Amino acid sequence: MRLSEHIYRTISSIRGPLLLVENVFSARMGEAVRILSPDNREMDGEVLKIEGDTVLIQVYEETRGLDIENSSVVFTDSIKKAPLSLDIIGRIFNGSSIPIDNLPMFIPEKLAPVTGFPMNPSARARPEEFIETGFSSIDGLNTLVKGQKLPIFSCAGLPSKELAAGILKNAALKGEKDKFVVVFVAIGLTYHEYSFYRSILEEMRMKFVAFVNMADEPVMERLLAPRLGLTVAEYLAFERGFDVLVVITDMTNYCDALREISTAREELPGRRGYPGYMYSDLASIYERAGRINDQEYGSSGSVTILPVVTMPEDDITHPIPDLTGYITEGQIVLSRELHQKGISPPVDVLPSLSRLMQRGIGEGHTREDHRKIANLLYKYYAKGRDLRRLEAIVGREGMTEDDRGMLNFADAFEREFVHQGMIRRSINETLDDGINLLKRFSLV
Repeated sequence: MRLSEHIYRTISSIRGPLLLVENVFSARMGEAVRILSPDNREMDGEVLKIEGDTVLIQVYEETRGLDIENSSVVFTDSIKKAPLSLDIIGRIFNGSSIPIDNLPMFIPEKLAPVTGFPMNPSARARPEEFIETGFSSIDGLNTLVKGQKLPIFSCAGLPSKELAAGILKNAALKGEKDKFVVVFVAIGLTYHEYSFYRSILEEMRMKFVAFVNMADEPVMERLLAPRLGLTVAEYLAFERGFDVLVVITDMTNYCDALREISTAREELPGRRGYPGYMYSDLASIYERAGRINDQEYGSSGSVTILPVVTMPEDDITHPIPDLTGYITEGQIVLSRELHQKGISPPVDVLPSLSRLMQRGIGEGHTREDHRKIANLLYKYYAKGRDLRRLEAIVGREGMTEDDRGMLNFADAFEREFVHQGMIRRSINETLDDGINLLKRFSLV
């Protein structure tokens, strides 16, 4: 035992994954603890609440086998740390960083706090350089760039997991395959979803690290998993020079876990029962994206975050997507109407937006004509969508020939440009498809 550790055998209550420990001399919020069971099992936990000398602890694992008299709690006087090494690449872990890929645990090179270290604002470089996802509706019209945080807003029942899986398989960085890594964080998965993602990870030819929290696992792991993933991403990016894309699904499960923990702490609820500090908590995750100025600080890596957010009740003003939108730099919006038409992925490009797109496209990044093609596609698709309301009133026969052409263009844009299933398209194929579509309707 280290000198800074303190052992207590004063557990007064065990309620599911929660322990109450009394007569604690010194404890800190968020402090990592170890719980020793009578059969010599060791479990990890975290301090949730402190009232006088009574401490509430959340256990990360099943508390079966613990009892009040013979179990002990070790306060470590430190926060949860993530084991780090290049050997972590290609591995799959649970939400507590325990391997679940039937391989032995690697030997850590170092340990780092899962809360990360604040990035010096003066060290930040502007997000730029194109990341290819393989999907035309993103690459062509809502381009993702290195260092950006760009959420995917979905509704319940829409194929957000298929879109995330496609990005896992298809994401690429121009000319830097050896220095590109995907960190995948899955929160609250069912066994069917886990089987789906596991098959995708096994098919991937690129480097990846995965943290998977199942729906029946401790709720605290749902808060821990994204922080473990981002700690690994920061290590690979800023110490090893990798460009890291972090895909997190689903942040709604994370926020529900945050609400559950807040209730256990008996905190005053905010909007719809979520804690008032949810904005700052989400910011502590999303703001870990970025690039560091390599000329001044000697680091060439980057962290890019692509979180999936399922909007409860299809409501984009719900606190989770609402607060996410304030912190991030745009959004990719999935449409139930397009999904019902059989469009896959059902990305609605009009409400979708990448605020940093301009910095990652054009000559030297994608193609010189990228901005022009994107502007024309947006312009004419928006016209066609607007004319659909007129068509519902007067019918297609009552419209002018030009208006019918715009309607036909909007239909063709959805069927041919947005719709692609899981087939990967390069940025050149995307832009060529866009300009050919415009030429077919004599719009360029």
